[in-house]
Amino acid sequence: MSNVEADPAELVCTGAAGERSRVEVLRPRAVPLGGPRAMTVRRTLPQRDRSMIGAWCFADHYGPDDVSVTGGMDVAPHPHTGLQTASWLFTGEIEHRDSLGVHATVRPGELNLMTGGHGICHSEVSLPGTTVLHGVQLWIALPDAHRDAPRDFQHHVPPPLALDGATARVFLGELAGRVSPVTTFSPLLGAELVVEPGARLVLAANPAFEHGVLVDLGAVDFAGARLDRGDLGFLGAGNDALRLANPGDVPARVVLLGGEPFGERIVMWWNFVARDHDEVVRFREEWQSASERFGHVDGYPGRRLPAPPLPTGRLRPRGNPEG
Repeated sequence: MSNVEADPAELVCTGAAGERSRVEVLRPRAVPLGGPRAMTVRRTLPQRDRSMIGAWCFADHYGPDDVSVTGGMDVAPHPHTGLQTASWLFTGEIEHRDSLGVHATVRPGELNLMTGGHGICHSEVSLPGTTVLHGVQLWIALPDAHRDAPRDFQHHVPPPLALDGATARVFLGELAGRVSPVTTFSPLLGAELVVEPGARLVLAANPAFEHGVLVDLGAVDFAGARLDRGDLGFLGAGNDALRLANPGDVPARVVLLGGEPFGERIVMWWNFVARDHDEVVRFREEWQSASERFGHVDGYPGRRLPAPPLPTGRLRPRGNPEG
């Protein structure tokens, strides 16, 4: 998914440490994707006080969205660098086309992971049969050794895993003995959990990981902190167990994210993950000039998305205090 803000901020992001036992609750902000009938997403990463969870550097949560009202999703071809994009749907279907030549359908419960290290472009359009669109779009920053990785696309359908009081689908990394075969460039965890009413889970965790819980439906208690729908709870590294409870009388659904603290500084602007301001400027110029860095998307019936203008003068970075 593209970040289509007309005036995107530049963020200098680091894997800043968090307290081991205290959950930081990140509230989402609303971001419209497009024009007057735009679909609105709830963005919880990046934020000024918490820009990353492991290598996870961007989290948009959207829906349930009535496409007859908003028009659904229609994001024209746009570029990416220095990242992987993870698409995960709960309801609806999205057509994906990219400059690797991939033409795929994103479906509920199926992971599509696109790598755009050196450069890639893609489009995303909700399919005509979709009446309700509901899901998350996540970005993963590539470490310096791999940030020039070639274009790639991986598809995985994780089978449901029955837990005591919950069902999990592990789409990246390892949880409760289930291992995803999908390749990443740093240690990561990504899973959907549906927690039954009244259930209390204690999940073995990698103590080297930071963890985040993004609530899609219902409300949960995460390590003693209440998270409501749309909230993202962050827990720092040093924990060998994750405690999650559903105090409500309906099932709760969350997306669990994890990873080792990202030990590098990155700069994010628009759809680019870079290392400094000058690199962002160069990527923008290359996109505007139709450079082969990004290639082109076949089959999209419209023009590609132009880059927004850079502010006059050098962009002033902002991010975690430690950054």
